[in-house]
Amino acid sequence: MARILVDPTMAQCPDFTSIEFQPSRTPLLSPVMDDAQAAAMLRTIWLATNATLTEKWQLQVASDAQEVAEQQRLLAEEEAQSLEAQKVQDALFAEEERKKNRIHHIPIPIRPRPTRAAESILVADYALGKLDKAKFVELYYWTNKGLSDAHLAFHTFDDDTVLPTAAADGSTVWTVASAARPATGVIADRLLNPLDFSRAVPRFIVSLEQRGWVPSRVRMLAKFFAVLMLHDYWTSDNQFEQRALLAYQEEQRRAWHQAISQPAGAWDISILDEAELSRCFDRIYHAERSSVFFRVPPMY
Repeated sequence: MARILVDPTMAQCPDFTSIEFQPSRTPLLSPVMDDAQAAAMLRTIWLATNATLTEKWQLQVASDAQEVAEQQRLLAEEEAQSLEAQKVQDALFAEEERKKNRIHHIPIPIRPRPTRAAESILVADYALGKLDKAKFVELYYWTNKGLSDAHLAFHTFDDDTVLPTAAADGSTVWTVASAARPATGVIADRLLNPLDFSRAVPRFIVSLEQRGWVPSRVRMLAKFFAVLMLHDYWTSDNQFEQRALLAYQEEQRRAWHQAISQPAGAWDISILDEAELSRCFDRIYHAERSSVFFRVPPMY
């Protein structure tokens, strides 16, 4: 339908009796229609035409209004989708920045400087960096000796050298040298004495929570340590049984950390593998027996 360009409701009906419309009246004159009747017929035709145009005009105005409203709705919907997409993108970018620059996003509470008692639980940057990457790290760093070493290093060294290291997502980040190198004299978990081990475990769990580990993983490791320390071997007088538990802990935790990033994934480490624990015991026992055998001088 052709668009109506002028509002017909604003039009004024012409005076068809005027001399101006004589050419329009003349063709209508006949023995049964005089000039006045011809003018009246022209007026009737004009009014009917104008009424039809008015009706079409109103439909056109309504259609235009509906089309404008639909366009506005689509624009508003598109803008809302764009804003939502921007929010998602900003959130992803913020999360990526938080992961890469975690130190800049750690909230600092409004409080006085911690006491010296609080300083005594300062953990080595190297160990905390390992936790941030979900990598295996020795429990030594949470023993009294490990904390003492970290405390001493914190007060005596001022090494601002930075080294390129791999972040958890594989990207390269610059890390302070002290956080990129292990401490000297680190004792393997299997060689820790039970007292140091039992002191380190709760501190280690607290560090996991403070470094933002997923609560389910923290609970799993806490349960893992609890299962070991409630095992009969832990309170045994047989030194091989205690050493087997410590060796089992180190081997299982190291393998578990390595498996986290593998396609097959990790497992519930808190489920004790008695068969593997027995193998650890046998291995330690036979290794000790062999060393004793080779140390004993021959009898002649």
